[in-house]
Amino acid sequence: MSDFWFYFKIGLEHVLDYKAYDHVLFLIVLTVPYVFSDWRRVLLLVTLFTLGHTISLLLAVYGVVKVDRGFIEFLIPVTIFITALYNVFTAGKGAKKDKLGVLLITALFFGLIHGLGFSSFFKSLTAHLSNRLLPLAEFALGIESAQIIIVLIVLIIGFICQTIFRFSRRDWMMFISAVVMGMVIPMLIANYPW
Repeated sequence: MSDFWFYFKIGLEHVLDYKAYDHVLFLIVLTVPYVFSDWRRVLLLVTLFTLGHTISLLLAVYGVVKVDRGFIEFLIPVTIFITALYNVFTAGKGAKKDKLGVLLITALFFGLIHGLGFSSFFKSLTAHLSNRLLPLAEFALGIESAQIIIVLIVLIIGFICQTIFRFSRRDWMMFISAVVMGMVIPMLIANYPW
C-alpha cells in the first residue's frame, strides 16, 4: 500500500507543482469554456488527457517511443497556446457540443505530448522494477485526482466571476485564455529548439 501512495503522490505533485505550472495552464484553458453543468464533458476531456499522458509514458518507459526531450519541451507550451487560441476564436460562438469530437481527439493527442515530457523522470524512477504497469496506473490516478482538483478550482472561480462580478461567459473565456497565452509566450521562446 505504501508503494501505491508513493506513485499516487508523485502523480499529484506532477500536476500541482507550482514550479512546473505548464500542466495547470493547460487544464485552465481546457476548462475555462465550461460551467458546472458541463461537468461530464469536462471530466471526459480531462480523463482523455490523462489517458494520452499514460499511453505515452507507457510507450516511452518500455522504449517503444523515443523523442527528443527538447522538442517535447517546446511542444508542451505549443499545446497550451493552441488551446488558448482556440478558446479566443470560439468564445461566444455557440455550444461546445458541436465541437466535442475535435476537443476529445485534441485532449487525447495533447495528453500524449505532455506524457512524453515526464517520461525520462518516470523511467529513472521505476528503472529498478521489472513490471512498471502498476506504478504507472497509480501515478495516473494521482494525475487524474490532481487534474480534477484544478478543474474544480477553475469552475468555482469561473462561477464566482460570472455570477458575482458579472463577467459574461465569453469575456471570462477570452480574458483567461489571453492571460494564459501571455504566460506561455516566454515558455515558447525559452524552449524554441532550433
